[in-house]
Amino acid sequence: MTPDNAFLHLPELRGQLTPAHASGLRLTDEVLAEWDAQARCEGLPAHWRLPDGEVERSRSEVLAALRAQQDPLWVFAYGSLMWNPGFHFDEVRRARLPGFARRFALSTTIGRGTPDCPGLVLTLQRRGEADPQDCEGLVFRIPAPLVDDESRLLWRREMITGAYCPQLLPLPTPQGEVQALVLVANTAHTHYRGDLSMQATAATIAKACGRVGSNRDYLEQLVRQCELLGIVDRYVHQLAALVRTKA
Repeated sequence: MTPDNAFLHLPELRGQLTPAHASGLRLTDEVLAEWDAQARCEGLPAHWRLPDGEVERSRSEVLAALRAQQDPLWVFAYGSLMWNPGFHFDEVRRARLPGFARRFALSTTIGRGTPDCPGLVLTLQRRGEADPQDCEGLVFRIPAPLVDDESRLLWRREMITGAYCPQLLPLPTPQGEVQALVLVANTAHTHYRGDLSMQATAATIAKACGRVGSNRDYLEQLVRQCELLGIVDRYVHQLAALVRTKA
């Protein structure tokens, strides 16, 4: 259970997040087996996801010092983690990641798309000079006793294909700076689609659908969460307006 005081800084989020026990993105052994079965049915290769050993090695490397000191883990949320974190936490704050912007630039063939009709999910990329907006989102605190179990499930979810580069970065929050896990784009990954225009991105999102729902719904959930939090992201709102014209 999430303690009630977890929402001390953001009371408007109380009752607005998917509880960990109800999250379809909490990749337990059973859920991961279901994903593997679906991948086989859709004709994806046996190596459609990173081997468990590689995922665990990534987690161990990034969190080595934190786990050794038995510190809590802060996790930056800028996409689906903002409404469906899938892990237990005891505090949530607003946060900003300087120098980065959220973009639908990661192709997916199972979560919000299929091999025949891939979708696009969010990633973080360095923002250009023409875009002065830093990425605003949330940061969740996983208490130290839960870090090992909760981070294992989180790594499975986010690093399932190795399309992110997980790292610990300083994030300013209204309550002070924290060192948080941030998942930025692995621009060398075959699923990275940073070359897509806004029009092509909207066309993809308008039609793709996968195991956890439609790509359009993913975007609309993001819009609603940004509105709830008062986050103004011009890219997200321009993209949503374009997608709606393709109904």
